[in-house]
Amino acid sequence: MSEPRATDSLVLLPESRVRELEAQLLAAQDQLLSAQDQIAQLEQQQAKLRSAYERLWQELELLKRRLFVAKAERVDTRQLELEFAAKLQQFDEMAGTLGLGQQPDDDPDNPGPPTKTRRKRKPSGRRDLKALDLPEVRLELADELFEGLVAQGQATRIGFEESCKLAWQRGGMRRLVLARVKYQAVEPSGKTAVETTPLPAQLFPRILAAPSLLAHALVSKYNDGLPFWRLEEIFARDGLRLDRGTLCRWAEDAGSTLDATVVEAMRRDARQHAFCIAADATGIAVQPERQPGGGRQACRRGHYFVMIADRDHIWFEYTAKETSAAVKALFQNFAGYVQVDAKSVFDALFRDGPAPDSDDDTAEPPRRLEVGCWSHARRKYWEAALARSPVAREALARIARIFELDASWQDQPPVEIKRRRQLHLRPHVEAFLDWAAAEYELVRETRGTLPSALGYTVRQRQALARFLEDGRLKLDNNRSERALRGGVAIGRKAWLFVGSDAHAEAAAGTMSLVASARLHHLDPETYLRHLFRVLPHWPKERLLELSPKCWATTRDRLDSDQLAAEFGALTVPDPLPPAPTEQPTTH
Repeated sequence: MSEPRATDSLVLLPESRVRELEAQLLAAQDQLLSAQDQIAQLEQQQAKLRSAYERLWQELELLKRRLFVAKAERVDTRQLELEFAAKLQQFDEMAGTLGLGQQPDDDPDNPGPPTKTRRKRKPSGRRDLKALDLPEVRLELADELFEGLVAQGQATRIGFEESCKLAWQRGGMRRLVLARVKYQAVEPSGKTAVETTPLPAQLFPRILAAPSLLAHALVSKYNDGLPFWRLEEIFARDGLRLDRGTLCRWAEDAGSTLDATVVEAMRRDARQHAFCIAADATGIAVQPERQPGGGRQACRRGHYFVMIADRDHIWFEYTAKETSAAVKALFQNFAGYVQVDAKSVFDALFRDGPAPDSDDDTAEPPRRLEVGCWSHARRKYWEAALARSPVAREALARIARIFELDASWQDQPPVEIKRRRQLHLRPHVEAFLDWAAAEYELVRETRGTLPSALGYTVRQRQALARFLEDGRLKLDNNRSERALRGGVAIGRKAWLFVGSDAHAEAAAGTMSLVASARLHHLDPETYLRHLFRVLPHWPKERLLELSPKCWATTRDRLDSDQLAAEFGALTVPDPLPPAPTEQPTTH
């Protein structure tokens, strides 16, 4: 009997059954494809949720850092150098700066960063208070027993053993008496006439404050951050009742006068001769006008701009609206470098078009070149680094090397700074910008702090590299932020708001001269006191001589006794011959 073959076990299914199985197979395949589509959609939703969670977590970490740790954008640079040592070494070899940081600091051909060593300061002991220029009050202490022996002739005084402490006496306010001489004369007709010496020229003849008190009040608010209600209390403790409304009127009159005279001369000088103007802006609350019905309304927002012209002038401008038209008016007729952040309102300064003060549409506009701020670029990477992004941390390490190299030769003349930047710093800058552009292409379709940081660098590429063109240009715009902090931000925490647009404009005039006085190492209160003394006598066409930039030279040419007096005659010196034209420097 033969064995069954394999083909004998096959059973042919009916055609209807085959079609039924094929339909079931197609349905199963459709279900599989549908399930795969659902899985893909869920994975996309999961990715979006994960991305949103990561962004929220980064924002939370950033807020926690700023609230509970510190607002300063500090990172551990030593850790970054260890983390990216190989890459930094590669860039140093490419730029020719490898190992140059270990050379002596006095080597003129050393383009690398100097070695920084912190030496412990030698103790100097108790300070010598006798070296201070202070009024002295002497208090002699005697021993009763020995004084009795001195009276009996059994002992003698042979001297004193002296030590010093710091004491304080309330005072400072003085009553200034203007004693004008009265004369009695006999006229040729025989009549007797009485004449009084006329009042001297005064800048504000109708106010109670002499130049010294007015300067003290203005500096107390706009330099020391004291609101007028606190100054009112301080004056009351000294026995003078002077309400804050009076102080506000004094401040508005003085600020408006200063803004229309000396500050306006500073503006004209900067727009005509400045090499680079750095600018930044911050907000300020403006008290609203009272409604007829007596209802309350919220403060509106105004804006203060700070303008820094090289190392010559600092002045503030108030605008009710932060618009491109307002920014163009601030830089009217200025041609040169402008260092600002990437805020959109500044873009109008670098667009082609007619000059802002020209009625001719065909007029050629002043040529302005944008200089970027590396501190603003770094800030965004610092925010991304809080989420432990390796890309952001590498960016911080690269930017730190750029700042370190540039700082190592800032004591050199601008020509030498430019040469070293072109030779050693340009490779670092170009490599970083190319790297940022490549990294941005990988994340440009996502959202978060890292794409924002990389996108800022890519969009600002030309502006960030512009500092390489001239040794007088700076890497960052931190000087503008420091001026805003000292002139507006710190005081704003105390006095909260300004009373009106007019008061804000007047305050800008006072803050401008206070900031410029600090820039040129002048005591702001002494400078304003002298300015109020001199300004009524000074020719209007020579107001620039009274600016903080020129004040040291002008003060030396004035009579010191006349300048020390609060009022009286003042001899105005002849104008100086025009100085030879020199290129301004920024360091």
